[in-house]
Amino acid sequence: MPTRKEFIKTATALSAVMSFEGLGAAMPSRNSRKPVVVSTWNFGIQANESAWNILKNGGYALDAVEAGVRIPEADPKITSVGYGGYPDRDGRVTLDACIMDENLNCGSVACLENIMHPSSVSRLVMEKTPHVMLVGEGAKKFATDQGFKEENLLTEEAEAEWKAWLKNSKYNPVPNWEKNHDTIGMLALDAQGRLCGLCTTSGQAWKMHGRVGDSPIIGAGLYVDGEVGAATCSGLGEEMIRIAAAHSVVEAMRAGTSPQKACEIVMKRLYRKRGDKLKNTQVAFLALDVQGRVGAFSLLQGFEYAQQNTDSQKLIKSGYLLT
Repeated sequence: MPTRKEFIKTATALSAVMSFEGLGAAMPSRNSRKPVVVSTWNFGIQANESAWNILKNGGYALDAVEAGVRIPEADPKITSVGYGGYPDRDGRVTLDACIMDENLNCGSVACLENIMHPSSVSRLVMEKTPHVMLVGEGAKKFATDQGFKEENLLTEEAEAEWKAWLKNSKYNPVPNWEKNHDTIGMLALDAQGRLCGLCTTSGQAWKMHGRVGDSPIIGAGLYVDGEVGAATCSGLGEEMIRIAAAHSVVEAMRAGTSPQKACEIVMKRLYRKRGDKLKNTQVAFLALDVQGRVGAFSLLQGFEYAQQNTDSQKLIKSGYLLT
């Protein structure tokens, strides 16, 4: 009969073997991963194309997501991201963004004015400062110190819409997705198995000056864990903040669910807690795990996401909770 010492030694060794074998079964070799990029809404198609140019050549997912979201950030026809974004109630365009790599490194900017690419500024916050988030004038000073030029981001079209709103000035925010979609969140997995993400927006139209939604908040609008998966959100930011939505989706994947199931679980949890307070409000989640599996789910019908990999490029309508 084995002694207590021998029993503990045997049990410990067996546990180590089982843990190793379980890890190997759940996690395919990083070298076997096929690159994929996904992003929110139909403007994600062009954004994905830019990101894919990096991924298809073996590039880094972090470079891919930055290159990708810079496309809608610079497009004056997109009124919910970057240049051309609708202003706040004071007529000021303020931008938010955050970025995160596979090793929990992250950077963020909020309420940034006169700088077209908050995505790139957020990356430099991550790489060149000891901080995670810079806001307002401090974020702008950091950007200009890094060589970004100040420019007017309020287009004639966006200004005209703002002036039309001023005729009534009724502060009853409506979700941007009804007219012009919303935030772009992008997630990418590269050929080396590195998973990264970025989220960028001009925020809710006619918001109070200084309002910040979920998009620049790590864990709310974006979260990445290179050992598990990544998630990003679109829709009314206040609701994503309440439940740390992106982090919640990743944690559901950590518990063993697929990206699709994880999005559905968190959406149902939000609706169970908030119920009628979500009336006429769109909330949407997009997720990607380290195996390259994709999931998406929204509260209401209408959310769509773009996906590109070695096999195809497509725009996909997500499932939704309420009819």
